[in-house]
Formats: sequence, C-alpha cells, structure tokens
Amino acid sequence: MSTRFLAGAGLAFGALSIPAAQQPAPIRGFSADQARIQRDWEAKFKAIPSPDSLRSYHRVLAARPQHLGSPYGRQNAEWMVETIKRWGLDAKIETFEVLFPTPRERLLEMVGPTRFVARLKEGVVAGDRSSAQTAEQLPSYNAYSIDGDVTGPLVFVNYGVPADYEELERRGISVKGAIVIAKYGGSWRGIKPKVAAEHGAIGCLIYSDPADDGYGPGDTYPKGPYRPADGVQRGSVADMPLYAGDPSTPNVGAVPGTVGLPLDRIETLTKIPVLPISYGDAQPLLAALGGEAVPPAWRGGLPLTYKTGPGPARVRLKLAFDWNRVPLHNVIVRIPGAELPDEWIVRGNHRDGWANGAVDPLSGIIAEMEELRGLAALLSQGWRPRRTLIYAAWDGEEQGLLGSTEWVETHRDELRAKTVMYLNTDSNTRGYLSMGGSHSLERFINQVAREITDPETGLTAWRRLQLRTIADGSASSRAEARTRGDLRISALGSGSDFTPFLQHAGIAALNLSFGGEGDNGIYHSIYDNLEQYGRFNDSSYVYGRALAQTVGVALMRLANAPVLPFHFVGMADTYAGYLDELKALAATSRDQAIEINRQIDEGVFQAINDPWSPRRAPARREVPPFLNLAPLDNAIAQLRQSADRFEAALRTANTGTVATAANATLRRVEQALASDQGLPRRSWYRHLVYAPGFYTGYGVKTMPGVREAIEQGYWKEAEAEAVRLAEHLGRAASLIDQAAGQLPR
Repeated sequence: MSTRFLAGAGLAFGALSIPAAQQPAPIRGFSADQARIQRDWEAKFKAIPSPDSLRSYHRVLAARPQHLGSPYGRQNAEWMVETIKRWGLDAKIETFEVLFPTPRERLLEMVGPTRFVARLKEGVVAGDRSSAQTAEQLPSYNAYSIDGDVTGPLVFVNYGVPADYEELERRGISVKGAIVIAKYGGSWRGIKPKVAAEHGAIGCLIYSDPADDGYGPGDTYPKGPYRPADGVQRGSVADMPLYAGDPSTPNVGAVPGTVGLPLDRIETLTKIPVLPISYGDAQPLLAALGGEAVPPAWRGGLPLTYKTGPGPARVRLKLAFDWNRVPLHNVIVRIPGAELPDEWIVRGNHRDGWANGAVDPLSGIIAEMEELRGLAALLSQGWRPRRTLIYAAWDGEEQGLLGSTEWVETHRDELRAKTVMYLNTDSNTRGYLSMGGSHSLERFINQVAREITDPETGLTAWRRLQLRTIADGSASSRAEARTRGDLRISALGSGSDFTPFLQHAGIAALNLSFGGEGDNGIYHSIYDNLEQYGRFNDSSYVYGRALAQTVGVALMRLANAPVLPFHFVGMADTYAGYLDELKALAATSRDQAIEINRQIDEGVFQAINDPWSPRRAPARREVPPFLNLAPLDNAIAQLRQSADRFEAALRTANTGTVATAANATLRRVEQALASDQGLPRRSWYRHLVYAPGFYTGYGVKTMPGVREAIEQGYWKEAEAEAVRLAEHLGRAASLIDQAAGQLPR
C-alpha cells in the first residue's frame, strides 16, 4: 500500500510541473495555425452526432426486408435521397442492372438409410415482429450456386478447406461422386463448394455448427444473442477471389442495357449446387453418417459422434433458380470542394441486407447519414471542404460487392485520376476501434483515433485499443503496442466495398468499425433486426455516434489538409515484415520437403501406431530450389530510404501552402503498387501487395503473387513475381522522392 501511495504521489507531483495549457499534437499535413482552425471545426462536428438521430434512421431503414431488388430497398434509397436533400446536400440515385438469382425450388432430403426432409425455414420468434415478415424475406440460399439435382453419399469435410481434404486423403476417404457437408468458418463460404468441386464432389451443404455459431458461445436467440437451431447464414458463393461484382459483367460497369455473359460462360458461378442449412437440419444428416470418428479438432457441438462417412447416409439436393437481371440503386452524395473540386475523397457503406439487416449493414449506414447531417450543419456555419467529398450508400454488396464494383468499373479512369482515397465502413457494434487499410494511411488514422473518445470508458479510442492489444495480443504485439508510436492497422483482403477501390483501381483505402463487445450470432439471418439489435448490440447508439465522429474527423482532415497526410516509413516497415514472412514460408517449404523425404526413406510412416496420424505415407516431394528474393530486399530498402527523405523534406516544408504538385504525385503512389496485368490467373485483382487469398476468400494474402506461388510450389513464378513486385515498389519509391522535391518551401 505504501509503494502504491508513493507511486501515486509521484504522479501527482509530476502533474503539477506540466504547463496548464497543453499544446495539442500536430495534425499531419497542416501548419500549426491551420491545425488550430481545423480542430475548432472538428469540435463543432463531434458535438453534432446524436444517438436519437441514429435510432430514428435505424427504425426507418430496418423496418422491413430490404435486399437487392426488393421494393423496400428501392423505397429506402428514395427516402435517403429525400432526407439528405432536405439537409441541403446534392444526392441522387445511380442505377445499374445486375444478375441476381433467387430460388424457385429448394429440396434437401435424406433418402437412405432412413428418410428425412430438411425444413429449410427459419422460425418466427415470439415478440420479434421482424421475423414474421415472411412474405418479404428471401429464403435461405447461397447466391450464384448453379442449378442442380444430385443424389449421392454424404461426407463430412470439417470446414471444407484444402487442409481438410488433405486429411481425408491421408485416411483414404474420397469425396468423388459424393455430397459434402461442411461447417461454416475456417474460410469464406465460397471456398467450400470451390474446393469440394475440385475434389470431385457433386454437391455441397454448409451449416452453422453450434460450437462455433450457436449455443456453444452462449444462449441462443431470443433468450440470448446467438444463432438458434433453425437459423441459417445466407450469402454469396460466387468465386470472388477471381473478380468481384456482377458475375456476368467482369471489368465492365453494368449500366442499364448492358448485355451480360451467358450463364455457361461465367467463371465465378459454382461448379456444383450448394445450399446453406441450419444446425437443426444438419443434425439428422450427421447422425446418419458412418465411417471413422473424426479427429478431435473436427468435432462440433451437436450431441452426436461426428463421423466422416461416406454414407450410409445418402442425400438428394435439388436447386433451381430464376436468373434475372434486377435494378441496383446506389445513393451518391456530392459535397463539392471549394478549391480543389477535382480531388476526391470517397466514403461508402452498403445499405442492402439479406433481410432487415439491422447490424449488417445498417448499423454502419446510419453513422454515414449522421456524418452527412453534421457536415451539412457545418456548411451552414461557413465551413467549406477544400476537396470534394463523395458519399455512397452501396446496393448489392451482399451478393458480391455489386454496387461498389459496378460503380468503380463504370468510373474507373476518372476515379484513378482524381481520388485521394476511399474510406469504408460496414457493420458497427459496441467495443474497440478496428482499423485496416493501406499502410501509407497508418499514421493518419492513428492520429484520428487519438482524437475520439470511447463512449463507455472515457479513454481515447486509440488508448483503449492499445490497452486491449497489451492485454490480449501475442508477446510480440504486446511489446510493440507499448513501444511503437502507431498501432498497426490490418491489411485488407476482401468481403466489403473497399475491394474494387484498393485492389482493382489501386486507390488507397481504409476500413473502420467499432466492435468486439456487441453480441452477434445472427449474421445473414432474418434475426438480424431491430429487436435483436436493441437487446444485444449498441442499444444506446453511442458507438454509432463514435463511428460518425471518427469518420467525420478523418474526412474533414483529408478534405482540407494542405499536404496529403500519407506516411511511408511505417509502410516500408510493414512491407519488410511481409518479406520476412515470404522468406520463412519458402524456408519452411524446403525444410518440410526434405524431412518428409527423409522419413519416407527411413520407413518412419510404417512405424506409426497413433490412430490420429496419417494412414498413408505421403508421396515424395520435390525439394524447392533456392528462391532469390534479393530484388525485394533491395526494393524495400529503396522504399525505406525514400520514405525517410520525404519525412525530412516535410519537416522543413511550408505546410501552410497547398502542395498541389506534391499532392498529385502522392495520389499516384498507391496506384504504382498495382499492375495493369493483374495477379496470375485473376487479372481483375491488380494490387501487388494486398489481395484476398485464392483459397481464403475474405482473408488477405500480402504480396500475393509471390506468396501464393510459394504455397502452390510454382517456384519460377515466385521469382518472376518477386521481380515484378520489386519493380512496382521501386516506382512507388521514385514517386515518393518526386513528391519530396515538390513540397513547398
């Protein structure tokens, strides 16, 4: 107690020596005088967002199912435009026509050894009016599954990722000619039918296992927030790692009148029929499986012995869809820049859901609307953005980022010429600030996070996230959180509307949200509605207000900074870490091949008696050759030197003057990291540092051309991709040097 008292006394006496008027931290890209003016406007803005306003928008937008092509979806778009126009802003609807299949027939039945017909229906919950809106709800299905009528033995494949099929192969179990059943999780849902088809399966079922997404985490809805027994996760299964957007119009905006590809020429449709089901419907199917008991890591939460099959359960899956083109309605709002109208800051959140979508996506769209109301209020007080702000409420995100992708593909050349960056949000709940994006914006968004108050703790959003990282992170991340000036932001894979901007157009991007404490076990189900949200999520709407404050401050700074606030030292540091991962991956591949060949030569596999060990010895492996990554070492060293030179130049620059030439060059740095040729076997993805993994979907693969070539054993391709990436890193470094020389003195 005495030690604690002395420590507290020391802090108290130390505090007395600090000047009463603390100097605020500098704002990157602003002079000291301009930073004071900027902070005055930011303070006015942060006082505007209101939980009551957020709640009022939510009640309108989530009142009925509002999926792509629905009457209420169109009504919501029109209501948003009318509301935003009343605030004095320029708002319009931009329409596209996209391919959107909806089910005509769904049948899942077990035909042997006993008969069972799956219900394929989510139940109405007493006291939950939204769950009873059955006439307007889409049934549970996976968009862009092909039609099909298949019957075959059932095989359980765990999460249905490549490693799971390797395990089945070691056990001598084939899925050829079978229907597989996979748990949600482990990867994006569209990977599951893709990998199943590659291994010869004829159909795919995906269910939410209660251990992951049901009564395992906690009480189920309505008693608790988690998925009930008949809850189903809808979702697209188009092969989005090939390209995003309307599957029938790759690289072309689907403006009205566009003729899409015929179905038999669309690469991203599944090769086999696929259907999502509840764990209530999955239980009888899994209980009828024979074969071996699964490895311990594969076990789920249902009260049965999990077995692999195949059979004796035989299943029939029949699906038929109406393949229609439907109107898609993006809401676009423009606040013209007073001085630099042809420099754009774009901000978006999608507005469509699979049903009512109270969490996903409307918890984010209501924050976007409150930002617009706040900016309109500032405009009436005399504030003007230097650059143009473009706000978007995207439609058709749930089917594969349709609204944002068609808009980017339509306006791609203009966007590349004018856009500084894109800022995305999606769902938002209670908890910690999540920050992901281009690492040239890491310093910028860390500075913004230090200005936002967490509504429950009173700490800054930055400080609360730092403390969580120190408490829960790995040993290395805990140490780094204590010592590094900026918290690391995550790299972006896919799964939301930043994808066409960053990975197709090469535009710097950020993705922000609060979360981690809101309880969401109702993802993509009819239970994602106002009733569930009000009981288990941000019921007071204070984190919706915090998100509006965070994004609003970020956009105001980006709109008015005399020097765009890109920072490349942290970017070079992060890229060096990615290169270290590539080196370790290559070394591991080599070591594993050598070790497996040694064990085969010594007959080790025949001596194994552990029932969970491989039943079959693997084939001999080709030992990978030495991989020359020196071009990347040199390029990252060059990038680091250029980043340091830019910081030195910025310290002596006149940041009170708009750096027109330097800013034009800085906008091109991210684009220099994108290649017009795109990635191998998927040219739509052009960014050479960030991409969704070919077999992870949403999960990011950094330096993907090199990384995935190593993973697949394409050694010549890995070296060629390393050279190509090094060339683009060199171009980025040259642009950074050029911008340093263009800063005003």
